[in-house]
Amino acid sequence: MLASLLRLQKDGGDATPLQPLSIAKIASMPQRKGYTEKHAKAGLDHRLPEIDTWPNQFPSYEIVIDIPEFTSVCPKTGLPDFGVLEIRYVPDRLCLELKSLKEYLTEYRNLGIFQENIVNRVLEDVVSAAKPKWAIVKGVFRPRGGIGTTVEAKWPRGKK
Repeated sequence: MLASLLRLQKDGGDATPLQPLSIAKIASMPQRKGYTEKHAKAGLDHRLPEIDTWPNQFPSYEIVIDIPEFTSVCPKTGLPDFGVLEIRYVPDRLCLELKSLKEYLTEYRNLGIFQENIVNRVLEDVVSAAKPKWAIVKGVFRPRGGIGTTVEAKWPRGKK
């Protein structure tokens, strides 16, 4: 296929075939070096402050909470990650208390955890605290190494 392509070199006006182009091979995750299962699970079992709630007074409305200065750290390098989190939910009987939510989110500042795990962990903790009718947590993380990440998790969750 591509490995059979030949590079051509001009040598005195003649095109001379050279060695086939080398094709980069992508190693499967178990063969890759660097990131481990420990990195993948980092931060998931960290004890975070509880998110308080208060009794909802009205039916059928949506709450959107914007966290524009969210920070955490990479579990492998310890370098900072910056992002914007958005929590959207329709309360049932309980609403999230914002001061405790701020204290909860501040705990991530020095926590080594992958961005995908942040969004899913925040969703699980919001659902556990407020038991909403539905909830969505979205994280838009600033580029690291030229690649930005957007992660969105929804509850109720779909089947695997």
